Amino acid sequence: MKDISEDLAILWESWSRRKYPTYLFLALCLNLVLASTVFAATGDTFSRPQIYALGILGLGTVALSAYLFVVMFQPERF
Repeated sequence: MKDISEDLAILWESWSRRKYPTYLFLALCLNLVLASTVFAATGDTFSRPQIYALGILGLGTVALSAYLFVVMFQPERF
């Protein structure tokens, strides 16, 4: 039992230092939901790879917009 708790402590410590893989995983999960919704709304107009590419493009656009918004109003942080 002590080994498991030590392993969990190590996993928790490494997870708290590396948050970008978690953010990437959550973005991909959001893209799955977004792509399914867009695919259902458009029907057979777009193929499935095109829908996933549009979802990734949309998420990237929103992320870049949020970053630029923060940079514009808090330039001293950068």
